[in-house]
Amino acid sequence: MSESTLVNQQESVLKRKLYGMPIWMLILIVGIVYIATFTGKMPDDDMLSIIGIMFSLGIVLYEVGERIPIWKDYLGGGSLLAFLGGAALEYYEILPVKYSEGITFFYDDYGFQTVFISLLIVSAVLAVNRRQLLKAFKGYVPAIFGGIIAAAIFGLIGGLLVGVDVKSILTLYVLPTMGGGNGAGAIPLSEMWEATTGQSKDAFYSQAIAILTLANNFAILGAVALNSIGKKYPNLTGNGELLKNAEVYLMDEDKIKKEKKEITQFDMAGGLLLTCAIYAMSRLFSKSILPAIGPVTLHMYAYMVIFSALANVSNIIPDSIKQGTKKLSSFFTGPLMGMCMVGIGIAFTDLGELIGVLNVKTLVICAFVIIGAIIGAGLVGMLFGFYFVESAITAGLCMANRGGSGDLQVLGAAKRMQLMSYAQISSRIGGAIILLIGSVVFSFYG
Repeated sequence: MSESTLVNQQESVLKRKLYGMPIWMLILIVGIVYIATFTGKMPDDDMLSIIGIMFSLGIVLYEVGERIPIWKDYLGGGSLLAFLGGAALEYYEILPVKYSEGITFFYDDYGFQTVFISLLIVSAVLAVNRRQLLKAFKGYVPAIFGGIIAAAIFGLIGGLLVGVDVKSILTLYVLPTMGGGNGAGAIPLSEMWEATTGQSKDAFYSQAIAILTLANNFAILGAVALNSIGKKYPNLTGNGELLKNAEVYLMDEDKIKKEKKEITQFDMAGGLLLTCAIYAMSRLFSKSILPAIGPVTLHMYAYMVIFSALANVSNIIPDSIKQGTKKLSSFFTGPLMGMCMVGIGIAFTDLGELIGVLNVKTLVICAFVIIGAIIGAGLVGMLFGFYFVESAITAGLCMANRGGSGDLQVLGAAKRMQLMSYAQISSRIGGAIILLIGSVVFSFYG
């Protein structure tokens, strides 16, 4: 290759557009943010500063991950590299601590994750055909139970193979892993453990959260594997569609709605306002009107799924607003995906906890539990007309992760963010099911 040809190719690469601008300009912009960040000149309590830091870190990690051979196809691609890269930047303090703390505040206390998840839930539920939605929800709870039962069976097999007793397998591995996360699972389980058995909730929680952290990472790898299985065996996946033969449920007016229409900025604004209203109604019910039914706590996200479904089934939401909500949500799951995933890695992932539970027994049991969740949820889902891959991801893996942030990680790795509404049913309703099972199991320790 001649020198002039090589130079021309290099110039061509730099002129290619990424995020709407030439690559050379993107490199310059990101470089400016890096210099200000790593010299400590960016404020750590300013929203634009935090967004700029996450965006500049996320762009690089995401785009690199989408281009690494093997990694991009089989190990999660850009989403997973952004997530793990963010976790490493925080753990090894490569990113100044004040910015890690600022990002954690932005995601958790300030509620950026709530915005992200709420938009995903509302847009996902509103985008589904009404009759299709009713059929999907009807078969979804059985798929969750299939995942729980198979996870317990496989967990017992794995635990017995490495010499762990049955009670420990069920209480320390299966229940915390399948409990729908930390706040809705591990924490109330530890409270229930102390109240029922009289033993320390702190000792239970410290083990449960460490095991849950490891299982969450196995769930992410499982999502990557399921995405690859879907590519190899197309008949097992709906490519983000849970229900088989979805077109059967489309009536004439729904087919008309599928025709392309121009979505305006006002449609997107209306979608955001609708999401805010559903969020407000869900807060009222989860905090004041009906926070629980008996021993089962009804989480805000569970209410968001319910109210979004009611709005869809009642057919009172204009199609333009539904499409506007979907387009707004796709902005987060498209160009902002790297930013969102690097933020999750920094704010919610402790590599130290993960490293601390890396032993053969824990690795084997967690792997078996995740495999069981995949097989059970996938097979039972198929009996109810679901695609194996989508059912295994939502009713299986989204039961076996760390809740809201875990759902984002799993769906991001599986490249199926449109399944967030079902993921939240798993994390919330499925988590409540685990609490009921836990109350029965723990009673044998009293």
